[in-house]
Amino acid sequence: MKRDIYNEDHEAFRDSVRKFLERSVIPNAESYVEKKCFPRELWFAAGEQGLLGLGIPEAYGGSEAEDFRFAAVLGEETSKVSGALNSCWGIHSDTVVPYFVELGTEEQKKRWLPGIASGEILCAIGMTEPGGGSDLAALKTTAVRDGDEWVINGSKTFITNGYSADLILLAVRTSPEKKARGITLFAVEATKEGFSRGRKLDKVGQDESDTAELFFENVRVTDAEMIGELDQGFIHMMQYLPQERLGSAIANVAHAKQILLETVEYTKERKAFGQPIGTFQHNKFLLAELVTQIEAAEAYVDKLVASHVRGELTAVDAAKGKWWSAQTQSEVLDHCVQLHGGYGFMNEYRVARAWRDARVTKIWAGSNEIMKELIGRSLGL
Repeated sequence: MKRDIYNEDHEAFRDSVRKFLERSVIPNAESYVEKKCFPRELWFAAGEQGLLGLGIPEAYGGSEAEDFRFAAVLGEETSKVSGALNSCWGIHSDTVVPYFVELGTEEQKKRWLPGIASGEILCAIGMTEPGGGSDLAALKTTAVRDGDEWVINGSKTFITNGYSADLILLAVRTSPEKKARGITLFAVEATKEGFSRGRKLDKVGQDESDTAELFFENVRVTDAEMIGELDQGFIHMMQYLPQERLGSAIANVAHAKQILLETVEYTKERKAFGQPIGTFQHNKFLLAELVTQIEAAEAYVDKLVASHVRGELTAVDAAKGKWWSAQTQSEVLDHCVQLHGGYGFMNEYRVARAWRDARVTKIWAGSNEIMKELIGRSLGL
């Protein structure tokens, strides 16, 4: 089914992204898995290509692609390579950057944005805490005023890019008595005394992503590192979470679609009982269902992207896209594994890794249950 949200400029950009990935990423994919990270030289290469600063103004070293569809194209293409590549780049470029661009002071923008665009400063976002999960309002990490400084104590977990990040956008509680309205955001540099990292977390999937625990023991910051307004952090997060969830939806569908297309080709080549397994009626009908399911999900996500470009994307619609795309991704990839038979359970096959990588998408960026809660509230329930 022909898509209609991208024009010639977007497709030209897609072609350049593909060439970069084919040249700089795909040949080294196995080494990333073994090292459980994307090396800094890859980040530098992506920065030099202009892929890390699409949302950053040119004045601060970015590409200033004001049209979000360019970010959507990048998200699709990185997701086709691996779920981990998209999650690491997406957190850095699409999740963290808007906070600095739209809430940061001029001094903060000059201080951090050029390095973010070049890959010299790798970003993570510290929201999730042990025992907290999707409940952002229940943060326990605190920042207490001490003269002209703030003293941060607490920990974060499941942090993408956490093991190698140079700069963490951190959500902390500054006014405990205000509950959700007492949260503030700070940009914390990894060189700060009192900051430490735990081990790289041993995950079921997305081996290339250096996910880690972060610890803050009497870490001192000043108002110069506060992002946005005091005690307005929860509101700021609610403002930017829809784009993060849209990014997840884009990646979920593109990831599953790529593996499905590869599975279709596999069923044409793999033979059983003297014929290609794709010609068996059950498999043929199943693939027909999966292709239609993916295209329907893609059409919905395209509509969300178009809505976001117009500035009309709502938190509820983003939640719909996030949960539905993750569910669709999970179902499609599970069938793809089954169609590969025993080979589908082998890590050397892309379908197996994709299946493992995708499981987390129903959990992160707000679990699918939380997404349904948001949608249900919008119905007056």
